[in-house]
Amino acid sequence: MPKTAGKPASTVSKTKRASRTTTVRTTVRKPASPTTIRSYKAALEFLNSHTDYEKMLRVGYNHTNFNLSRMLRILAGLGNPHKKIRTLHVAGTKGKGSTCHMLAAVLQEAGYHTGLYISPHVIDLRERISIDGDMISEAAFAKLMAQIQPVVHRLRRDEPTFFEIMTAAAMLYFAQKKTDICVIETGLGGRLDATNVIKPEVCGITSISYDHVQQLGNTLEKIAAEKAGIFKPGVPVIVAPQVASVRRVFRKAADAVGCPLRVLGDDLEFSYRFECSRAAGPHTRVCISTPTSRFDHIRVPLLGEHQAHNCGVVLGMLDALRQAGYAITEQHAIEGLAKVRVQGRLELIREQPRTIVDAAHNAASVQALMRAIGQNITYDSMVVVFGCSADKDIDGMLDQLQLGADKVIFTTAGVPRSADPQDLYHRFVEKSQKMAQIAPTLQEAYEIAKRCVTRDDLICITGSFYLVGLAKALQAKGMLD
Repeated sequence: MPKTAGKPASTVSKTKRASRTTTVRTTVRKPASPTTIRSYKAALEFLNSHTDYEKMLRVGYNHTNFNLSRMLRILAGLGNPHKKIRTLHVAGTKGKGSTCHMLAAVLQEAGYHTGLYISPHVIDLRERISIDGDMISEAAFAKLMAQIQPVVHRLRRDEPTFFEIMTAAAMLYFAQKKTDICVIETGLGGRLDATNVIKPEVCGITSISYDHVQQLGNTLEKIAAEKAGIFKPGVPVIVAPQVASVRRVFRKAADAVGCPLRVLGDDLEFSYRFECSRAAGPHTRVCISTPTSRFDHIRVPLLGEHQAHNCGVVLGMLDALRQAGYAITEQHAIEGLAKVRVQGRLELIREQPRTIVDAAHNAASVQALMRAIGQNITYDSMVVVFGCSADKDIDGMLDQLQLGADKVIFTTAGVPRSADPQDLYHRFVEKSQKMAQIAPTLQEAYEIAKRCVTRDDLICITGSFYLVGLAKALQAKGMLD
């Protein structure tokens, strides 16, 4: 496995309903002997027969629902593939997915056979597992599920979850394909997350803000402590800029575990600036300087000030890899980052009317979205089509929304976790004088938005991955025309 320089370089919801947290664990009864999986459809049916916490409103955060021992038993039944791969581990509240995509792009540019495991997906489940930018094929996914099914069947008294099975599948696939290194994004939290069975080369922590507060805690310090659960003895950790109380939590956790901690702006020299040129348009450039690396004026491939922090984490993690012997140059970083494209992050899906989608799904990410649009996109007025999950900090999201939107149309992605558009509307008009409407479906909301805008206006669809995924799927089918 190449590792040396000799390697060729090539929310806090305020509704009573959402604030109650209960342990919800549904177990689907399995047949005495499982049928063999021979198709992608059968693989999806098997996977979807297991509890999927991503689609549930109330989930208890405990060792029954989130169980690393169960995860280790699944992996043991598969030959412990997590011990056969080298990994990078990324946790945080927002920016994890973007950070992971940027990391994978640079590693691939440097000539490493690179796996990437992310969640959630936008349209296709297979987006979660990819190697060198190519998502797993339907045939390969079906083969993995056929291998995992008998292992899961033997654990039927302690049923694995959807996410645990997906995580095991990713690690098995990466091991089978003999990847050089894999970028792994945590799902929920860190300490009890199914991905937290690996011992990575380097860990990264992105921005910490309020989200999943029923599970992780109602203070930034409690949330940070859960994220710090991925720290491992001797494994370097690169941390994005944080408020002082969160930095203290991370330093205490690092000292307890025995791992080197490097915070951007404190332990690593870090700066960024926004600029605009005729050739490149509006963009941000970052600089990181360490005793072993100097990344100067690297262009951030994604829009928004928050992406500068994410890119800083990426460069800090790359520096840690260089110190461990990986052959990664500044030119690899420049060329790899230039190729990054991430679905659902300030993504333009239609030119007329100009329509962007963004998967901002908590108050901090909506704030970052509004700022990024203001900095990078010229428009006369903006109509926002908005729908979110009921367990989010809805009031916090609406507070940020009103700062940028000229009109809001509330709708739903139609999943069980979705907030009621009527509730969103009433809460919004209580705090804002901005125009607002309700539409029962995304298609109807978009039709209203199109009637409201002119050539120089902007439509933004945001609030959840589900809504963004639905928008992209409808657009691909020509159903948003």
